[in-house]
Amino acid sequence: MRVQLRRGVVLLITTVILGAGCVVFFLGGENRPARVQADADAPVQASVAAIARRDADLWQEFSGRFEAVEAVEVRARVSGAIRSIYFREGALVRRGDLLLLIDPDPYRAEVDRLAGQVAAAEARARFTRSEADRADRLIETDAIAARDRDRRANDAAEAAANLRTARAALRAAQLNLSYTQVRAPIAGRIGRRAITPGNLVDAGPGAPVLTTILSVDPIYAGFEADEDTVARALASIRGNRSHVGTIPVSAMLDGAPMPIVGHLQLVDNQVDARAGTVRLRATFANPNGLFTPGQFTRIRLGQAHREPVILVPEAAIGTDQSRRFVLVLGPDNRTIYREVQLGQLLDGMRVVTQGLRPGERIVISNLQRLKPGALVQPRNAPMAVQAS
Repeated sequence: MRVQLRRGVVLLITTVILGAGCVVFFLGGENRPARVQADADAPVQASVAAIARRDADLWQEFSGRFEAVEAVEVRARVSGAIRSIYFREGALVRRGDLLLLIDPDPYRAEVDRLAGQVAAAEARARFTRSEADRADRLIETDAIAARDRDRRANDAAEAAANLRTARAALRAAQLNLSYTQVRAPIAGRIGRRAITPGNLVDAGPGAPVLTTILSVDPIYAGFEADEDTVARALASIRGNRSHVGTIPVSAMLDGAPMPIVGHLQLVDNQVDARAGTVRLRATFANPNGLFTPGQFTRIRLGQAHREPVILVPEAAIGTDQSRRFVLVLGPDNRTIYREVQLGQLLDGMRVVTQGLRPGERIVISNLQRLKPGALVQPRNAPMAVQAS
């Protein structure tokens, strides 16, 4: 009997404890949503800025390579043995610098021989001219037959023609003698030498290349740009291709602190139908030889005039999988999700091509603490990179 009474007391106490716990649980559960809702409605401080258009230089970047404005393959113009080489491989040369010397002795001897022929032809021409003049005087007194007068005049004309021929042959020989001195036809950087002293070289179009010279200053940069970018650039000069030099262009090398400004020199006359690109070429000053033909570079192509664009700081742009968005501030200070299309980066600010209108306000700080529909306590701030 006592055992049953003890069990009843224990059961009663257990029931009371469990009942009290349930009451506390349900009372607490009723208050929790209220606290969560109160936290959700608490405004989050964030900087906001108004959207406005601003004039900016728009650039598109492309890959390109430098090209020499002038490129020359140096060949011999007369045959003979190489006597001396005067250039250092890889050095800068000026136009007219002596590069190689082909043995001049045979050509100097030919000049001397032809000079003798010219002297003989001059003497013959003087004599025949004198005889012809004497015949002209004698014919007036009938002291000579007309036939003799004509013969002497013909001899004088023939001697004059022979003199011209001899002089022309001498000039040709003198040219050949001058060609034994192989000089730089352009200024630039010379390449490796393909021949050494003592070797025989031939002349003519099929002659071997002795060395090459590539001009250095100025230098071209060739690149391919998509047809839409080219169309916009040409539209900025109203399609007048004679003004392509006003379209800004710059080149950047890896490790260079600043881009090098150049001038657009060529927009090709057709679009590559397979790639949808147009060939362009820019000119850059290169007095220090910083750029080398064949070297890779990044080319930035702009437009002749600045364009009004919408710029927002990178901190104001969120990522939603593959989409980009900003939080627009509504009239009730609640955030509105807005997908945007982005353009290029300019001085730390991102161009927005679609999705925003001037006059709207967007959140530019604390983006990670906000969701669409969140209440914001706005702090007005300038649309700048430093906003946080």
